[in-house]
Amino acid sequence: MSRIHPTALVDRKAELAVDVEVGPYSIVGPHVRVDAGTVIGPHVVLTGRTSVGKRNRLFQFTSIGEIPQDRKYGGEPTTTTIGDDNVFREFMTINAGTAQDRGDTKIGDGNLFLAYTHVAHDCVVGSRTVFANYAGLAGHTTVEDDVILGAYAGARQFIRIGRYAFVGAYATMNRDVLPFFWSAGERDVRAWKVNSVGLERKGFSKERVAALQRAYRVLHKHRHDRAALLAGLDVLAETSDDVKFLRDFIASAKDGVHGA
Repeated sequence: MSRIHPTALVDRKAELAVDVEVGPYSIVGPHVRVDAGTVIGPHVVLTGRTSVGKRNRLFQFTSIGEIPQDRKYGGEPTTTTIGDDNVFREFMTINAGTAQDRGDTKIGDGNLFLAYTHVAHDCVVGSRTVFANYAGLAGHTTVEDDVILGAYAGARQFIRIGRYAFVGAYATMNRDVLPFFWSAGERDVRAWKVNSVGLERKGFSKERVAALQRAYRVLHKHRHDRAALLAGLDVLAETSDDVKFLRDFIASAKDGVHGA
């Protein structure tokens, strides 16, 4: 049987793998599914139509699957989907999706969410990200793989944060944040440099990092001329898949990007 503390309230309709742990005073709703190896600490709330994968760790006062903080929400059966090997620290919150968008809030694998972080309705978070304390996403935001958000960093609705981005503390993100770069700024976020240390830790070769360094120089030179910027990146993209990804990311940004 699942290891459920006698003070926990687990609905009989909830589906828990046999080795799932549920700590004191936690609440698990009727439409919740939890896969093997997951540990639910004390005072956790898992509610809504929520699916939690394998080997996740939920610390005290985490809340996952609650209804969206959106006035348009009318009780629709939207969902929250959590992958494997994630850590959710104290007071971390995730809301379910809305019928007006994808209807699901999705978290990938191997992410670390520190205390008081928040993922709003319809967000998509990739894998291996780190959210430092109090970092938060408004609804409909996409965070790609291997992103790090500094403490108190906040993203508005409908933006993207590109893969391998490092975003500094207190950053206010109102436009898409470029992949591969170190971006920061409390009022005017800018891409200040290539996230070279982070990329090397992720296994990027010196050649890959050097190609992105050349791309950054093009970005800095043509930050006010979109056509020239894309043309310059086109040349570099012929020999670098990373630069090609960067070029396509910029080209597809609907509301612009936080540039150099």
